Amino acid sequence: MKIHMNANKTKKRTTSQSRKQKAAQINDSKSPGLRIIPLGGMREVGKNMTCYQYQDDLIVVDCGLGFPDEDMPGVDIIIPDFTFLRQNKENLKAVFVTHGHEDHLGALPWLLKEFNVPVYGNAMTLKLLERKLEDRGTRVKNPDLRLLRSGQRVGAGSFQVEFIHVNHSIADANALAITTPLGVVIHTGDFKIDYTPPTGEPINLQRFAELGKKGVLALLSDSTNIEVSGSTMSEKAVGDTFKNLFSKAKGRIFVATFSSNIFRLQQIIEAAEAENRKVCLLGRSMLNAYEAANSLGYLKSQKGTIIEMHAIENHKPEQLVLITTGSQGEPMAALSKMAFAEHKNVEIMEGDTVILSSSVIPGNEKPIYRMIDELYRRGAEVIYESLADVHVSGHAYREELKLMYQLTSPRYFIPAHGEYRHLYKHSRLVQEMGHPKDRIQILANGDIIELDHKELRFIGFTEGAGVLIDGSGMGDVDKWVLRDRLRLAEDGVVSAYIAVDKGKNELLGQPDIMARGFIYDSEIASTVEGCRNLIVKLAGDAKKEGKPLVQILKSGRLEHELRRALFEKTRRRPIILISVLEIN
Repeated sequence: MKIHMNANKTKKRTTSQSRKQKAAQINDSKSPGLRIIPLGGMREVGKNMTCYQYQDDLIVVDCGLGFPDEDMPGVDIIIPDFTFLRQNKENLKAVFVTHGHEDHLGALPWLLKEFNVPVYGNAMTLKLLERKLEDRGTRVKNPDLRLLRSGQRVGAGSFQVEFIHVNHSIADANALAITTPLGVVIHTGDFKIDYTPPTGEPINLQRFAELGKKGVLALLSDSTNIEVSGSTMSEKAVGDTFKNLFSKAKGRIFVATFSSNIFRLQQIIEAAEAENRKVCLLGRSMLNAYEAANSLGYLKSQKGTIIEMHAIENHKPEQLVLITTGSQGEPMAALSKMAFAEHKNVEIMEGDTVILSSSVIPGNEKPIYRMIDELYRRGAEVIYESLADVHVSGHAYREELKLMYQLTSPRYFIPAHGEYRHLYKHSRLVQEMGHPKDRIQILANGDIIELDHKELRFIGFTEGAGVLIDGSGMGDVDKWVLRDRLRLAEDGVVSAYIAVDKGKNELLGQPDIMARGFIYDSEIASTVEGCRNLIVKLAGDAKKEGKPLVQILKSGRLEHELRRALFEKTRRRPIILISVLEIN
C-alpha cells in the first residue's frame, strides 16, 4: 500500500472524444462552466459523494455509504452509483476525502476496485481507510493513498484543492477550498464551530474569512442541524459530565459511543484515570479506531490504564470502565449483545452504569429504546442524552451555519448533506440573510449543474439513486427484487408441487401444497385442500377439452386461478411458486 507524503500536480490529459453525460449530451464537455454533480448526500443523510468537473478534468469529494430503509429487506449497505465516473473515466484525476466517517469514505473500496485513482486525506482519515481496504470483504491491492494535511494544497488537473481544518466528531476533519479557473468553491463537509476543543485546534475561521474577502464562487454547506437554533456545545462539556458521573458510579461503567469519536474516547480515558479505573475497549470497530488514533499519537493514557478483555476478571467492578460500540441499538454490536446476554465474554449485571454517549439517529428509536428497556431489566442504571449532557453534536447549528455563510459570502449557495427539509430550510436561512433566490440551488443526487460568473443552470442528470449491496454482490438487487422480498415478508409464499403422467395426460397422485408466512396454522388445512381441489378441477377440464395438462399448468392459468382463490379466502396476495414434474 503506497502513501505519498507529498502530492505532485498530475499532468493534464485530454481525450480525442468529448465525454457526454446521460440526458445532457447536447452540452459540450469543453464548456467554460464549472459543473457540480452530487452522486450522494443530497436529500438524504449519508452516502456523501460530489463530483466537480471543468472541461476534461474531474475530481471527486468523498465516497461514502448509506444504510437501508425498512423497505429494503436483505440489503446491507447502499453506495453511490458510479455511472457518471465510468462515462468520464479518462478524466478522473483524484478523490479527496474530508474525514474518516463511513458516510464519507465507506464506499471507497468499491470505487478503488474499479478506478485507479489517487486518494487524498488527512492522517486519521488514511489510517481508517487503510484498515478498511485491508478487510477481507473489501480488500484492494496497492491503493494510491496520499497524505494531505490541513493547510496544504495540491493540484489535480485544472483544480487546486486545499484542506481547511474544521471541528467535527472525529479527528482530522477538513473543509475543502477548491480553486478552479472560474473561482473558489468551498465544500464544508461535516463541521461545527468549537472554540475549546478537548484536543487539537479550533476551526480555522480565519482562512474562511480570507477566502471570503477574495471572493468565493460557491459554497456547499452542511445542513444536518439547520433545524436546531443557537450553537453547539463544546465537546469539552461532555468531559466535565463524564467526570461527574464517574465520581458517583459504584460498580462497572459502560460507555457506548461512536468508535470514530476519538475526542470522546480521550475524555472517557481521562475521567476513568481520575477515579483510578482501568479501561477496556469492546467491539471490533472500537479497537480499530483506537489503534489508528493511538498510532498517530492522538490518544494519551497512563501506563496500565488500557487493559485487555481477558484481564477484566482481575479487577473489582468499581475499578472498571468499558468503552463499547452499539449506542444505536445495533443488534450485532457489543452493547446489544451484552444487554440480551449474547456476548461471549461480558454480561450486564445489577449495579452496572451504562452511559449512551450519542444522539438518537432518526429511524433507530425502536432498537435503542428496546435495548435500554433490557438494560434496566438487568438492573443497570442507564444514562442517555435526555438525562444528561453525555453527547454533543458534530454538526453546526443555525448560528454556526450563519457565521460560515457570512464569512465566505459566496456568489452561489448550495445546501448539502441533509434531507429535503434541511436543504430547504438552509436555503431559506441564507435568503433571510440577503442572498438572491436565483443564486441558490437545491440539488438532488444525479443532478448536473453548471455555473460561471453570470448564472447557475441545470443542464441534465445522471444515475444518482445509489447501488444496493446485498452480501458481497454489487448491483444484484433492484426494485423488483425488493418488491418480491417485501411481498414475502408481508404475504408469505404458497408452493404447489404437481406430478403429471404425460402419457395419460392426468395428475399422478395428489398435488403437494406448502404455505410459509401466509396464514395461521388453524387455517392451513382448509386452504391447502382448496388449492388441491382447484388443481384437480383444472386437470379434469384439460382432459375433457383434450388439451395437454402440462401446457395448461405452465401457461399461467393455474397461477391466476390460485391467486384469485387465495385472495377471496384470505384477502392476501402471497407469492405463488408452481413446480410441474413430467413423468412418462
